Amino acid sequence: MATAQLRLEGMSCAACASAIERSLLAVNGVDRAAVNFALEQASVDFDSGQTSVEQLQAAVEAAGYVALPIEADAPAGEEKPLASPELTRKLWVGGILSGLLVLGAIPSMTGLPAPQWWMRAHHPWVQLVLAAPVQFWVGQGFYLGARAAIARRTADMNVLVALGTSVAFGYSVFPTVWPAFFEARGLPADVYYETAAVVTTLVLLGRLLERRARGKTSAAIRKLMGLQAKTARVVRGDRELDIPIAQVLVGDVAIVRPGERVPVDGVVLSGESAVDESMVTGESFPVLKRTGAEAIGGTVNGTGALRLRATRVGRDTVLAQIVQLVQQAQASKAPIQRLADRVTAYFVPAVLAIAALTFLAWLILARNLGFATITTVGVLAIACPCALGLATPTSIAVGTGMGAERGILIKTADSLELAHSLDAIVLDKTGTLTEGKPAVTDGWALAGDEADLLRWAGAAERYSEHPLARAIVDCAGDRQVDLPEPQQFEAVVGRGVTAIVEGQRVNVGTVQWLSELGIATDAAVQRQREWEQGGQTVVAIAVAEELQGMVAIADRLKPTSEEVVGRLQKMGLEVVMLTGDNARTARAIGDRVGIERVIAGVRPEQKAEHILRLQQEGKRVAMVGDGINDAPALAQADVGISIGTGTDVAIAASDITLVSGDLGGIVTAIQLSRATIRNIRQNLFFAFAYNVAGIPIAAGLFYPLTGWLLSPIVAGAAMAFSSVSVVTNALRLRRLALDRG
Repeated sequence: MATAQLRLEGMSCAACASAIERSLLAVNGVDRAAVNFALEQASVDFDSGQTSVEQLQAAVEAAGYVALPIEADAPAGEEKPLASPELTRKLWVGGILSGLLVLGAIPSMTGLPAPQWWMRAHHPWVQLVLAAPVQFWVGQGFYLGARAAIARRTADMNVLVALGTSVAFGYSVFPTVWPAFFEARGLPADVYYETAAVVTTLVLLGRLLERRARGKTSAAIRKLMGLQAKTARVVRGDRELDIPIAQVLVGDVAIVRPGERVPVDGVVLSGESAVDESMVTGESFPVLKRTGAEAIGGTVNGTGALRLRATRVGRDTVLAQIVQLVQQAQASKAPIQRLADRVTAYFVPAVLAIAALTFLAWLILARNLGFATITTVGVLAIACPCALGLATPTSIAVGTGMGAERGILIKTADSLELAHSLDAIVLDKTGTLTEGKPAVTDGWALAGDEADLLRWAGAAERYSEHPLARAIVDCAGDRQVDLPEPQQFEAVVGRGVTAIVEGQRVNVGTVQWLSELGIATDAAVQRQREWEQGGQTVVAIAVAEELQGMVAIADRLKPTSEEVVGRLQKMGLEVVMLTGDNARTARAIGDRVGIERVIAGVRPEQKAEHILRLQQEGKRVAMVGDGINDAPALAQADVGISIGTGTDVAIAASDITLVSGDLGGIVTAIQLSRATIRNIRQNLFFAFAYNVAGIPIAAGLFYPLTGWLLSPIVAGAAMAFSSVSVVTNALRLRRLALDRG
């Protein structure tokens, strides 16, 4: 399976998005297609063995639109200008001519008397001359769009606008050319040129304002893209050259001077400086970089100079991957959008049917052709599926963008929606609540001294990647203990390691494991209990089936752990700690951070089972972890949250990634989710309420109570600004104050 991101051109309303989505889903091999009207792009999952991006583009073109692949290094949702020069001219012409027509119609609309010269100056023929350019030149785009929609056997907003204004204009031409017909039958020879002209101009203005507002929803993407350095100073031979960033290769040595942006991801070879990573990770304070430290491309160097070797360039850099993840999230659809999508698919045909019924009903009941016409035009003018189509994706785009600016990567709209209704947060201990850098704090040897104990344990653990093993090896190195080469090394998951060291079988692991192997551990029970009650992890060492002693290892709590746990509990969430440590050690850590429910002694393969049990209790669960052994649990949880400082496997399995590793990001992510869903519900309520109330009013169901609202000009203005209102409400999220916990 492959995923394609396509930029779409030619959409005029949410009904267009539905048409494109249906066309893509009809392509053989397409598994999923999501069209985002707000960002004018599509995300398609397809079987690359059955179809291709070119075939997807052809399907979109067959539907009457244009699709272009989005490059990974190109920002989505670029802000469009308010108008091209031609559209600006059309707006000015439409505004001036519509204003003159409205001035001429004031006497008839208000019933006020007007002098003869005024009436002659606004004769129907004069109004026809003023209205024709607005109808056929200013409104040309609506006619072209309507013709394209009809050709592909669909209906969209262009059809509604073109039909509504054409009815008003066409009806007005009849009494202008043949007034005798109306006079002979005692009918008023009213004309509605100003209605057709003003509706055309207002809808065009509203569409352009809406486009401008929509462009702002992806401001975060453009901000991230702007972080990329344009050039890099690299060492080639014995020279330093300034080259375009695209020409930097993996392995190049780059020079980063004070105040410059780090050009690409790399490892510091020499130099020391504080680097501002806030724009990528959300970390508030500059991070000190020394030899061996990793630097992220796009971050800002402080006052020192750095030499670094490029490890990731182009699309492989952290910044490029962040941009890609945010683009995917913004292009995805939230479950809450499904109702709006279903309504939008049938909206325009339903409005056309309501307009026809309105015309026939008033023609029969009121026997007034003019009133029947004007109410029909009002129904066509006020209906707006765009507000429904924009309600969810604009809020999702703003919400995910805000998260990215704070170092919180939200992969899909589904996870953003799910996060607002969580019941429980499960926190892994090591690397999540703690620093993930355990160190040996105590040692106890039955025979010999601690150096001998470290020699046996360090040799056995020499090739283990477990954090506790690294703590023992590092401690041996700090104390300058020589470690012999181990043979027959084997790691026993969740238990420890076994190896042959200088001809002796050495077992290093939990006291319980050694006991299961038949090794006497009674002498260690009391000291084990004391260390574990202090929150330390106990590792026992046995040589030749005899217990030699134990070491205690402790991992410092992160400074924010206790505070974040308290914040989550105040938000009404149950906080659970899940760890492979023994119960006493786990309980000690739980008490220090205020977690009541502690699940200890859990092997890696059991973590997902415990998440499932919580879900079976009826809870919606989020799992927070950072290690490879957390990946199954992250995938099982309703929302998986990975610590960005952890492994790539954990990040790939999660729905939300905290780039900086700051636990406060959990609080921020949930706050952001709740605010975004609240904003979406406001938008959907407004969009549904607008159409549910507006269409009946325009159809005259409440006449004469709402007589003045029957004007198609009022209807056109309401339609034009309904979408703008929805997008503007979504943009309010950008002003949301988020507490990092």
